[in-house]
Amino acid sequence: MDRRISMFALITALSAIVLSPTTTLAQTYPNRPIKLIVPFATGGATDLYARTLGAALSVELGQQIVVEARPGAGGLTGVDVLAKSTPDGYTLCLAGVAALSAIPFMIAKMPFDWQKDLALISLVVRVPEVAVVNQTIAANTLPEFVAHARTNPGKINFGSAGAGSVTHLGVELLKTEAKIDLVHVPYRGAGPAITDLLGNHIQLLISDAPVIASYVHSGKLKALATTSETRSILLPDVPTTGEAGYPRVNSDNWYGLVAPASTPPDVLARLQKATVAVLQSLELKKQFDNLGAVLIPSTPDEFLTYIKSEQAKWGPLVAATGVKLD
Repeated sequence: MDRRISMFALITALSAIVLSPTTTLAQTYPNRPIKLIVPFATGGATDLYARTLGAALSVELGQQIVVEARPGAGGLTGVDVLAKSTPDGYTLCLAGVAALSAIPFMIAKMPFDWQKDLALISLVVRVPEVAVVNQTIAANTLPEFVAHARTNPGKINFGSAGAGSVTHLGVELLKTEAKIDLVHVPYRGAGPAITDLLGNHIQLLISDAPVIASYVHSGKLKALATTSETRSILLPDVPTTGEAGYPRVNSDNWYGLVAPASTPPDVLARLQKATVAVLQSLELKKQFDNLGAVLIPSTPDEFLTYIKSEQAKWGPLVAATGVKLD
């Protein structure tokens, strides 16, 4: 009888160790596929970035990364889904600049508190934006365009991928810094805006370099400046806004990897280590170079500092211009 009791006690003790949540997570995570939410429509640039990152993380973590599109509200919907997901490390999101740095200033109440409801893992990618005009505009440089706009106040239309998007805010920033009057025409996505730019329904657009590079190379559109601190690898001859005399006109598009708050620290550490490892690999850099995007691995603290610096830029602009989420 005593031997049976001793054996039972031993089994119970071992079971307690094995079933300890911390021990289990630390030793076995991940043991099933991980969902990566993309807060924009399937087939877009963000979806492509997520799938490229996901493929690399699948190898690094030894589990499949399943990409799921949850578009809506300028990227806010997908991040909200993430914020309310089970905090176990099996649901992640590639959150963007608008949802984390601009939209909080555009609506009366956010559906989540990014500082309380999200765990920041790492910045992932920065996408240079480029200001382009069609061939009807008699300007080949940003200073020439500004001079043209000043002599034609309220007569030049600019498009965006939607009110409140970074493609909208970038032009609003240019308007403020250059003191020019342009008319906003919002679209639902960059594609329709480019179509109308080519058809001269609008005359100016700021958009992701990968989206408009082919139109510049073919001569259908003219690139005025890259609205970034560095030139785009896809358009190396196009100067930055800083080189053109407008250093404060910086409207990079960017994305970072986030998890729900309360995700176990050891799981977050595993994810952060894996993410930085793949972002520092030469193979992934080559793939993102081909996509015209710049990898920016970071620590969670660096990610936090970056968000706050972006909020310091977009918050006052939103307040001054009255931009609202479309």
